[in-house]
Amino acid sequence: MKIRLTQHSDLPSIVAIYNASIPAHTATADTAPVTVDEREAWFEAHQRPARPLWVAEKDDQIVGWVSLSTFYARPAYDPTVEISFYVDPDHQRQGIGRTLVQHACAAARGLGIMTILAVVFAHNDASLRLLESVGFAQWAHLPRITHMPEGRRDVLILGLEVS
Repeated sequence: MKIRLTQHSDLPSIVAIYNASIPAHTATADTAPVTVDEREAWFEAHQRPARPLWVAEKDDQIVGWVSLSTFYARPAYDPTVEISFYVDPDHQRQGIGRTLVQHACAAARGLGIMTILAVVFAHNDASLRLLESVGFAQWAHLPRITHMPEGRRDVLILGLEVS
């Protein structure tokens, strides 16, 4: 498996992987698929060095991605980012998510990032276990703040100090 920075031609695959996570209501608060056009600005925001977006390739196919995004658009928060990662359903439970998260955490040190936050549904056991296994700890519990089709859901914020 190869991890590399994205190029614009990767965006349809990135969106397809993201959209595949929506129906389960465990990985994103989006409740309907997004389009490539709707993700253009998000993609462009990840083309600067301190807010990268990487893809994992296996057999010349994009099988997952990870991003480091601005957490809160105020100067004092600049060394803090939010991590997001998604893996194609056909390639889950193969260590791809862990490899992507570890890659992003290792790269963060060289990007001037000091803190990485993950915003995760409390019922997303797989992501919580993965993040905790690489050193993230629960820093906040936000009860019932999302309104998903099946009801209100809790969100946890996990954090990792990287420098």
